[in-house]
Amino acid sequence: MTNQVLKNRYLLEEKIGSGGMADVYLAEDKLLHRKVAVKILHEEYWKDAEFVGKFHKEAEAAARLSHPNIVNIYDVGNENDAHYIVMEYVAGNTLKSLIKEKGRLSVAEAVHIAREIAEALSQAHSEGIVHCDIKPHNILMMENGHAKIADFGIARAVTESTLTYGGNIVGSVHYFSPEQAKGTYITPKSDIYSLGIIMYEMITGKLPFTGDTPVAIAMKHLSDAPQPLRSFDNDIPPIVEAIVMRAIEKDPNMRPTSAELTRELQEAEHLLHGNTSGSMVDPFATRIMPKFEDLDDTYGGGEIKKKTKNTDSIFQSKLFIAVLVAILVMGFCVGAFISYGKFWSAEEVNVPNVVGKQMTLARQILEDAHLRVNVAETYDASVPAGEVVSQSPEAGARVKSERLVSIYVSKGGESLELPDLKGLSRTAAENRLKKMGLSVGTIDEKVSREEPGTVLLTDPSAHTKIQKGMVIDLVISKGEQKKRVTVPNVTGATLEAATESIKNKGLSVGRVIKEKSKERVGTVIAQTPAQGEVEEGSSVDLTIAEKDTGASTDSTETKSSHESKPAAEDKKENEVPVKIPPAKGTGEGKSQ
Repeated sequence: MTNQVLKNRYLLEEKIGSGGMADVYLAEDKLLHRKVAVKILHEEYWKDAEFVGKFHKEAEAAARLSHPNIVNIYDVGNENDAHYIVMEYVAGNTLKSLIKEKGRLSVAEAVHIAREIAEALSQAHSEGIVHCDIKPHNILMMENGHAKIADFGIARAVTESTLTYGGNIVGSVHYFSPEQAKGTYITPKSDIYSLGIIMYEMITGKLPFTGDTPVAIAMKHLSDAPQPLRSFDNDIPPIVEAIVMRAIEKDPNMRPTSAELTRELQEAEHLLHGNTSGSMVDPFATRIMPKFEDLDDTYGGGEIKKKTKNTDSIFQSKLFIAVLVAILVMGFCVGAFISYGKFWSAEEVNVPNVVGKQMTLARQILEDAHLRVNVAETYDASVPAGEVVSQSPEAGARVKSERLVSIYVSKGGESLELPDLKGLSRTAAENRLKKMGLSVGTIDEKVSREEPGTVLLTDPSAHTKIQKGMVIDLVISKGEQKKRVTVPNVTGATLEAATESIKNKGLSVGRVIKEKSKERVGTVIAQTPAQGEVEEGSSVDLTIAEKDTGASTDSTETKSSHESKPAAEDKKENEVPVKIPPAKGTGEGKSQ
């Protein structure tokens, strides 16, 4: 399909990839003059209306994702039945190529890449999107070392139709979760399992489960335990091994959420970089133990203390005062160095602005500016997890070189449990959500026996773990659906007969209008609606004929059908007496 132009805009230049569901082409966006990647579904899926519909739906949903570690989706459409998505073109190799090239990655590099992937998945999962095909082939490595997840938009559509295309499971057998192997429903925890397999492969250079056939590998996902990471290399930190093994638990409930995994990987990064300010403590870390002489009598230290011959208290000596002053001066100097840098140096630097940047990048920027970094975490639903919320000192401040700069990194929204709002009125439910720091999203109505306006369900569902600031959709009752009946045709009938026929159908007579007509006086000459189906209890407006005298044809409306005058009386009112000359041999002429 090279040299073709899609949508009079995207010029396909060359095929750069191919998979089980689609081919990928390098293309030029002729409108914006930039390189893009165009993914085109294989022709065998073009005629599958259900598949194509879900493909477009999920691609459009994925296009709303905005995260530095997710490949941006720019457009989705079709050209001559060829369905395609247009996405950001990322120059560089895949993570799979990087693993093959290096054999295995360092623990620090693997944790860094895994943390960026987890952050991207956390963003997607918060938007209700599950990737379903996380594997190193779908992770693109940028030249600056950052990772980007590709193939959002097609994976969910494929997965919703799994086990329907030839009865086979669609996916990558080395990386899919046990629930995917069994063909059951996919959840965000399925992505976590796949990421755990990727971490295992990055750190050890090997896949945890291999076999001669895809079925054999799938069975190992279901039943076999992987070989521990530290059996490959005893230098792998126990904490990192624990994170990986928890991610690849067989039971989805035992795996962390993407947000929890992100925090665990952030803390692991802190430890790997020598920052132990996080809450995670390495049980194998080197510690300073008290000297034997400092132990009390319980451990035999008292015998040593008894051997001292100095009976003067050190707290009463001049030596103690001198030592105390020295310690205070030293503490002041150390504190000044920690807080303000080299105060004896004339070198000053401007504090860079790192707000909104990923923690790793922010740390690098500050260190390149000859500043030291302290990282703290904070809840902030408005800032994606892993990005800097604020910093101290602020950007632009002039400080001493090696000054300590504190950056506060978002942990996302505060974790909450969504309450059960079923049965509440719409207003009460909205007020409760707002008090919890949540936003109300779309509100759909559904036919129900419940009182109109009553909450039927929420999305996410009740008792789901969510984050503060999330958007919650509501489904409310619009009451019971009324029975629909066919409107009878009463044209030509008398008003009384028309009224009876309409009432027999469960309808009522609405407005009754008189209109001059050549039709028989008192008969129905028009009705609204004239035909079709309406809800039971609806009204039908009628127009009845009155005598046309040749005068104005303005219509006269009556209040209701039972207040209209009888046709004979109405005729009498509209008749005009005419005098006729008497004929010869007869009496007086009679009025007609």
